[in-house]
Amino acid sequence: MTSTASAPTHAVPVPSFGKFFLPGPTDVHPEVLEAMIRPMVGHRSGAMEKLLQNVAPKLGAVCRTARPVFIGTNSATGFMEMAVRNGVRRRALSLVNGAFSERFAGIVAACGKECIRLDVPLGAAVEPDMLRDALKRTPVDAVTCVHSETSTGVLQDVAGYAGGGEGLPRRAAARRRVTSMAGLPVETDRWGLDFVFTGSQKALALPPGLALGVASERLVERAKTLEERGAYFDVISFLTATTKFQPTNTPAVSLLYALEVQLGRIEREGGIEARWKRHDAMRRRVEAWGAETGVKFLPREGRHSWTVSCLRLPDGKHSKDVVAALKQQGWTIGAGYGALKDPPFASATWGITPSRR
Repeated sequence: MTSTASAPTHAVPVPSFGKFFLPGPTDVHPEVLEAMIRPMVGHRSGAMEKLLQNVAPKLGAVCRTARPVFIGTNSATGFMEMAVRNGVRRRALSLVNGAFSERFAGIVAACGKECIRLDVPLGAAVEPDMLRDALKRTPVDAVTCVHSETSTGVLQDVAGYAGGGEGLPRRAAARRRVTSMAGLPVETDRWGLDFVFTGSQKALALPPGLALGVASERLVERAKTLEERGAYFDVISFLTATTKFQPTNTPAVSLLYALEVQLGRIEREGGIEARWKRHDAMRRRVEAWGAETGVKFLPREGRHSWTVSCLRLPDGKHSKDVVAALKQQGWTIGAGYGALKDPPFASATWGITPSRR
């Protein structure tokens, strides 16, 4: 018996490559998409082991670490739970300045841990002195934060938290959700970060479905003392499998093919520093355009993310109208997220996309 796949009953317009500017998922290079049609291999086969051996040093270069880089077949939200279950004994301080840092705080509570919040207004960053003051007032054993808050376009001073001035007291095991990885400098080892992670659909410009994470030795040692760290997101299981170039469970094989190809492309284009430089150039171009047109950023100067721009539209302008007008011309941008979804805000990603336009 033979069968033929039915054709779609309706045509869906697909934006041409280089015109898709959502904050995630992002535009994926045709070469990367093509890699995903390769035949399957067994997840315990020699071919899988070879693939993971090939990507390991390239992932280390992207993540700026000598530690093993975990690959999870899940969204980055899953690795938020990994951070909490494996790194928080009893109480965490959550730095909240947008929708995704709010989610991180919610996961702390959902995992049965006490969550102490340090909230700032939307568009603002938690500055290092604010964090130090909060830690002096409230004893905690972990800190959660988002480096590049996608919902507001704010870039937090993670380097300042970890190593600037007094830095974080070493009694606090800091967790960083870094949605900026591969888009701007993230010095995992040099900054002494305990857990860093990202999603594949962000600055890596891959399809959604993978999370990448790095756990410090300090976090690993803490995880060993926690009985309720779960099963699927157990850091010790991930570390054991990763060091053997094995997946923890059956992975999304096609996404691993895509990851392998994209890491090769990053390497050929000059490595992670060249990618940072390109994202910085695109951020500066958006800033110049804003100055020329009078469109202001939501964050203050010096706190603009390199990978996503959250713009305050002039009075009388509505984000849905801007998004619709651009869509008619074949461009896709975001209309804001969470509390900023309604006008007058518009969120448009530049630096995440691999396009050079």
